[in-house]
Amino acid sequence: MLSQKARYALQALIELGRAGADAQLTAGEIAARSRTPRKFLEAILLELARRQLIISRRGKFGGYSLARAPEKISFAEVIRIIDGPLALAPCASQLAFRKCDDCEDLETCALRPALLRARDATAAILEGYTLVQAVEIGGPPVLPEPA
Repeated sequence: MLSQKARYALQALIELGRAGADAQLTAGEIAARSRTPRKFLEAILLELARRQLIISRRGKFGGYSLARAPEKISFAEVIRIIDGPLALAPCASQLAFRKCDDCEDLETCALRPALLRARDATAAILEGYTLVQAVEIGGPPVLPEPA
């Protein structure tokens, strides 16, 4: 299941994509546009900057911008950064494989084939879906009401 943290991360990145290639948004602007709690969002933005999905600039004219073009950032990449592997069980993960604690034999496990297929299908969809598609679906940016 997709965590709320991953949802907020995706929404923030979509808003940065909507803002345009040269645009820079503050954490407050991103929070307002994505309807995300600012305090929670700031921790997410820090993680996204640390993992080089966004660029953070400090100072009076600081803010955040995408580190790459929106078509180069897949939903799968963001979800893996925030929530970890896409697989439903560690034995089905390509990036974080380990044998399940209660598994006697990977080769005879009745669950693993279905888990592998689910992982493959999920990864294929999420790897192929990028921020640019989400930006196009979402329409124009949602601007906060003037104070």
